Amino acid sequence: MQQEVMLEKRVWAVVGASNNPEKYGNKIYRRLKSEGFRVYAVNPNHETVEGDRCYRNLASLPEKPEVVGMVVSPENGRPVIEEAARLGIGNIWLQPGTYDRELLDLIREKGLNAVQACVLTALG
Repeated sequence: MQQEVMLEKRVWAVVGASNNPEKYGNKIYRRLKSEGFRVYAVNPNHETVEGDRCYRNLASLPEKPEVVGMVVSPENGRPVIEEAARLGIGNIWLQPGTYDRELLDLIREKGLNAVQACVLTALG
């Protein structure tokens, strides 16, 4: 699935969302919100991100996101991919540095769509 098609999806989860404004997990979360996306922060280490509730995992979200934006290491991303597949979430946006061959193989094996690009750049 191409970037443009995935960016038409309006409900996102940012896995690895952060309160640190220097981190991409924060920059991406804020940018998606400012662009009018309904976005959920997912990070088991935070109660809130930017004043919004932060969720422990995808299963705890109040609605199923259309896209999962990954801002975590490939090692931390593997269980997220497994969870997304179990929940029927088919679209994964991989930020640079969040994937390796094993993670990409897992995404293919699960039949998920993946975009490998910086969402900040894609939004222009």
